Amino acid sequence: MTAGGAGAPPRTAGSPLPVDSLSMWAITAGLPEQVASAVSAAAAAGPWPEVAVSNVVVLGMGGSGIAGDVLAALAGPEMAVPVTVVKSYDLPAFVGPDTLVFAVSCSGETEETLAAAAAALEAGATLVAVTQGGSLAAMAESAGSAVVPVPPDIPQPRAALGAMAVPPLVVLEQFGLLADVGPRLAAAIDQLERRRDELVGGKGPAEAIARRIDRTFPLVHGSPGLAGVAAQRWKTQVNENAKAPAFFALEPELCHNEVAGWGEHGDVTRQILTLVTLRHPDEDPRVAARFTLVEDLLLEVVADMVEVRAAGDGALAQFFDLVLVGDFVSLHLAGHEGVDPGPVPALAEIKRRLADG
Repeated sequence: MTAGGAGAPPRTAGSPLPVDSLSMWAITAGLPEQVASAVSAAAAAGPWPEVAVSNVVVLGMGGSGIAGDVLAALAGPEMAVPVTVVKSYDLPAFVGPDTLVFAVSCSGETEETLAAAAAALEAGATLVAVTQGGSLAAMAESAGSAVVPVPPDIPQPRAALGAMAVPPLVVLEQFGLLADVGPRLAAAIDQLERRRDELVGGKGPAEAIARRIDRTFPLVHGSPGLAGVAAQRWKTQVNENAKAPAFFALEPELCHNEVAGWGEHGDVTRQILTLVTLRHPDEDPRVAARFTLVEDLLLEVVADMVEVRAAGDGALAQFFDLVLVGDFVSLHLAGHEGVDPGPVPALAEIKRRLADG
C-alpha cells in the first residue's frame, strides 16, 4: 500500500481550476494516500472488546453518511449479520448490547449522528466513532469507546471518503465478521493510483465527460451494490462541488417507475439532461440488458449519453475507480463555470438557521 498522509497532494497535483480555495483538486488527487492512511488508523484503534455481534449499524449524514452505504453494499451480502444504515436522529428498536455501531461524522458535530450515538450508548451498544474530533470524539472517549481519527486537514466531509469509509471495513475484519479486507483495499489503492495518473493532468477522461455534460444536468444510472453507491456519489458531488442539480437512479428499480416519466416533455428534457451510466464487469446479465433497453428508450429525450466503465480488480477497486472519475468530473464542471468547489454556502446557511432556532 502507498504511504503518505491522508489527502497529501500527489506529485502532479497542480490544480487547473480557476478558483479552489480549499484545495479540493489536490485532496481529491490524494485519495489513494487517504485510503492507505485510513487502513493504518483503523488498525491502530483497537483492541476491540470481546462481544458477540448480532447486527451492525452505521450512523452518518451527507458526505460522512456515505461510509454506511459503502459498508452495506460491500459487506451486507457477505456477512452473517445484517447491516443497517441510519441517516437520521433515531435508532432502530433492535439496537442493544449485541449491536456494533459506527458513528461517522467528519466534524464530530453532526447533530443527527450525535443524537443517535448517544442513544446507542444508552442501549449498551459497542460504539466506534470515526471523526476528526468534536463532541462525537468526546462522547466516545468518555464512554470508553474507540475513536478512529479522521485527519484534521481535510476541509469538507465529502473530501474524506477514504478516511471515513475504510475504517468500518477494517474493524469488521478485526471482529472476524468480514474477510479479505486487506487485499481488496490494496487492489483499490493500486487502481486509484492508475486512474489518478489519467486524471490529474486536467485533460483526461473526466474533463472530456464534463465537456459533454456541459451545462445540462446529469442523470446518473447505476446498479445495485457499490456501483449504485457510486451513482449516488456522482450526484452529490455535482451538487456540492459544482453547485448544480444532478439526479441518480438504479437498475432494475428504475425500470419499474422512472422510465414511465419519459413519455412527455422530451422537447424540454433533451435540452437539460445528460444520461450517465456507470457500468462494471460483474453486472448481473439481466441488469445489463436493462441498461441497453433504457438507453434505447431515452435516446430521443436526453441531450447526450455517456457511459463510464469501472476498472480494477474486484468490486471495491471498481467502486473507488468510479468515484474518482466522478469526483474529477464534478471539479471540472465547477471549473468550467468559475465556481469554487470547496465551500457550500447553502449547507452552512441551513446549519446557521437551525442553530438560531
